[in-house]
Amino acid sequence: MKTEQGYVMTEDRLRLFYKKTGRGPAILIPNGLYLFDDFSHLADHRALIVYDVRNRGLSDGVADSKKLERGILNDVDDLDVVRRHFDFSEIDLLGHSYMALMIVLYALKYGRHVGRMIQIGPVQPLAGRQYPPHLTGTDRTLVEVLAKIAQLQKEQVSSNPQLRCVEFWSVLRELYVVNASDIEKIKWDRCDLPNERNFWKYWSEIILPSIQRVTFTPEDLAGVTNPVLIIHGEKDRSSPYGGGRDWAMTLPNARLVSIRNAAHAPWIEAPGIVLGAIASFLAGAWPDTALKVHSLDPNNEL
Repeated sequence: MKTEQGYVMTEDRLRLFYKKTGRGPAILIPNGLYLFDDFSHLADHRALIVYDVRNRGLSDGVADSKKLERGILNDVDDLDVVRRHFDFSEIDLLGHSYMALMIVLYALKYGRHVGRMIQIGPVQPLAGRQYPPHLTGTDRTLVEVLAKIAQLQKEQVSSNPQLRCVEFWSVLRELYVVNASDIEKIKWDRCDLPNERNFWKYWSEIILPSIQRVTFTPEDLAGVTNPVLIIHGEKDRSSPYGGGRDWAMTLPNARLVSIRNAAHAPWIEAPGIVLGAIASFLAGAWPDTALKVHSLDPNNEL
């Protein structure tokens, strides 16, 4: 299948790199270049568009702080620029991690252009909310990885930025899966790209503070009536599983697929369940594995 690639120009004259393949109704995956191969099968029945958000990947690096200060809200408006560039009146959306929050923000602002939404391992709706330990994925691996990262930062093992990035990711990727045999499947680092070598600074100084400023009222989220499929690993160490349950309880037309013994990359750890659920959902039906959530604690629903 032919793959097209190029750039979309934002309102403030930044280029966003994209890949597009397939034909038919559109599904967009923002910040999705690292997901392209794993989800390329979606192009069998639709137009699949993945792109690097601003200051990420192959999109333009940004030196002007005024073009970054809105953080995740820039990404919301850029998503609509991408939609308009390809001339789709309605799009389905798939967001992983913090992009799963971004697509909800997009639906709040541009809801008339949204069809179905898929959140995978979403960050929680409200950044400051604390969940019980069994809903956070906190375990020995998390403690060990954080210690290794702290040691790497202390030692400055390599003076080469690309090698430092590789060293950092060689440790960090352990967080994203439960089984050690799946670690080699995490190839998200893209350390050959300057934007990705500098991502931690951008994340900690711009994106994370902008996420922490996001607030929703119940009335806000009641307006997101689009069908939302939430897929969350029960042992996610990066985005707490409690956050996935939170979204499923709060959004009025949402259901949750919980993946046991999976962390932040459930499509890698349980591909049959995850990809099957997505296929059913995009075909217009709730997958059998998707459940309504009535309690933050799954033990209270037994």
